[in-house]
Amino acid sequence: MYQRMTGPTHPTYGKIEIAGQKIKYKLIRTWEGETDAEIRVKVTDENIQGKYRFKRYKSFDGWSESAMIRDGEELVAYLPGQPAAGKVEYEVFLGIEQQFIQLEDEPAILRYKGRVPLGVLIPHIIFIFLAMMFSTRTGIEAAINGRNLVNYAMWTVVLLAVGGMTLGPIVQKYAFDAYWTGWPIGHDWTDNKTLAAFVLWVAAWLQVRNNPNKKAWVIAAAIGLLAVYLIPHSMFGSEIDYTQQGG
Repeated sequence: MYQRMTGPTHPTYGKIEIAGQKIKYKLIRTWEGETDAEIRVKVTDENIQGKYRFKRYKSFDGWSESAMIRDGEELVAYLPGQPAAGKVEYEVFLGIEQQFIQLEDEPAILRYKGRVPLGVLIPHIIFIFLAMMFSTRTGIEAAINGRNLVNYAMWTVVLLAVGGMTLGPIVQKYAFDAYWTGWPIGHDWTDNKTLAAFVLWVAAWLQVRNNPNKKAWVIAAAIGLLAVYLIPHSMFGSEIDYTQQGG
């Protein structure tokens, strides 16, 4: 729930009142595929009109503006498709008789991504959450001087290796056409935090394998992994910098 409520790719929700009518809206911030992204707002009153403006994020583009199109009870804005990791920033306005109100004070930034097969995505999620569970359990084992400390630490490393360091890059390749965009070739926080957690746990496992009394390493690794998971997903993730491209 925490991951779904935080991070730069989850929708922005809100509500606004126009001519005595309360309108709830959701501004999406991720879109799968290179087709035009659709931003839909349910507005049953046909007297209420909408418009939007947009431009590619990190570009020298000027703002483009268009009217929203009515589709039944919804007003729809269409943002032009982009390649994987391309971003578009946009603003939506609603109003009557050209008296428009902007839904959000700041532009929403939408990132395009490729489709990740469920056969890859589901195992990735399962292994990542199992790694968090085993990390926490291993930290408890260290705190209570349990006998299974080395085995639990080993399984934590294995789960992180499979879920984070193996399936993670495969997921990213499908989504953003790159296996790795963290250190030392990029600044992707998702990659970097996964690497940091893995290195920390490998170090902790090696320490207690050689000397089971070095429980402080395991406790530190468990706390470190929890801190890593508190960083919102996709922070400073893959993106295209259009200012570095021609055209």
